[in-house]
Amino acid sequence: MAPVLEFPLNVGQIDDVQELKKSQKTKIPNRFVRDLSERPMLPITALPFSSSIPVIDLAKLMKGNKEEFHYEILKLSASCEEWGFFQVINHEINLDLLDKIEKVATEFFMLPVEEKQKYPMAPGTVQGYGQAFVFSEDQKLDWCNMFALGLVPHSIRNPKLWPTNPPMFSDTVETYSTEIRKLCKHLLQFIALSLGLNGNVFEEMFGESVQAIRMNYYPACPRPDLVLGLSPHSDGSALTVLQQGKGNAVGLQILKNNTWVPIQPVPNALVINIGDTVEVLTNGRYKSSEHRAVTHKQKDRLSIVTFYAPSYDIEIGPMPEMVDERSPSKYRRYNHGEYSRHYVTNKLQGKKTLDFAKIAPETV
Repeated sequence: MAPVLEFPLNVGQIDDVQELKKSQKTKIPNRFVRDLSERPMLPITALPFSSSIPVIDLAKLMKGNKEEFHYEILKLSASCEEWGFFQVINHEINLDLLDKIEKVATEFFMLPVEEKQKYPMAPGTVQGYGQAFVFSEDQKLDWCNMFALGLVPHSIRNPKLWPTNPPMFSDTVETYSTEIRKLCKHLLQFIALSLGLNGNVFEEMFGESVQAIRMNYYPACPRPDLVLGLSPHSDGSALTVLQQGKGNAVGLQILKNNTWVPIQPVPNALVINIGDTVEVLTNGRYKSSEHRAVTHKQKDRLSIVTFYAPSYDIEIGPMPEMVDERSPSKYRRYNHGEYSRHYVTNKLQGKKTLDFAKIAPETV
């Protein structure tokens, strides 16, 4: 997420997927039908991998004995290196609050389309209701409705996009986001320690960290074999926190060894993934992972995503501790705000956006 960007774009008519579902048509509009190479393989056959997704017990990192702490730190390091994803349990966020944010998000998406369209995500922006990352008429669309808001700093907020209905929406988002922000700060401390660094290194470096929230609603689709809920991409953030709605179909997949692996939700856990920013800072030791969302024939799916990133004002590059003769710098130094603008003005296309920061092999 980045400051609201506004520039003229010709993106054509974007159908609202919830309205398409209500029409009960079996034919999928062509703008949603993926090319053969992009279509998800159904049924998914990679389920055995799901049990390998690391689960980090935050209580053992925050309150465990020395042996528990050491074991969990090693597991955290391995998950960041090998997966770029993990699930966190005992995160100290009240479970009632998790239920409340799901409730108000669902209530918002269930509003009449005319009500939701009072908060439009205009082409070239990443806040409001609609679809982000759409830049041309011939671009394939995701089978998803989004509602996104900038949170911190206050300068990135657009008050006109904060709904008054459902009545508790804004208060719930504020409370939830405060708790998620605390979680991100704790996780970054332990990620720093897992790298052998001072636990406060990211906090001191990031300044006033940028935070945004995006709610994704994936209606059931009559032909889930033809569409994607969300295009393959890595996140431009430092950390991303994903809450998968209770009772959802499995929809999140990550690319592991050229195979799309479904992430089975752990009850009351939050899914964390490393963003491009941490990949750059660690000089590629911890990698952001390409991921996508698929749809289901009978079940709708909700997810709530928080993006946590450095201030737009700071300069980013590999930390000196992560660079040596055996591991020369793989990324250039750049302004984080510049990268954020680059990220939101390009369509989601795997990890291609990170090319912005890479040093060409011949110049290394």
